[in-house]
Amino acid sequence: QVQLVESGGGLVQPGGSLRLSCATSTSISSINLMAWYRQAPGKQREMVATINRGGITDYADSMKGRFTISRDNAKNTVYLQINVLKPEDTAVFYCRAVLPTGDFWGQGTQVTVSS
Repeated sequence: QVQLVESGGGLVQPGGSLRLSCATSTSISSINLMAWYRQAPGKQREMVATINRGGITDYADSMKGRFTISRDNAKNTVYLQINVLKPEDTAVFYCRAVLPTGDFWGQGTQVTVSS
């Protein structure tokens, strides 16, 4: 079992920035893929960004430019930097880890963009 704990969400004004964190209970080197998803009110969960074991990143087309996924192997933590936040970014952001042993999700962190 792998635990994922997201943090860093909150209320932010339009145009602001946030850095979300996802701390894992296991070594990142054992994880095939880590990803950030988001789910806006009344909408389906959608992929934001992924980073694989080799460090290669990928983004949903609509997320390119303002979102940056990164990781700190020493801290077993993956980050999502979000810049120029917009009201439509309001969502619960989830972290996901894909391992040979299974697929794990965190509980999510709320991001609210409002003036």
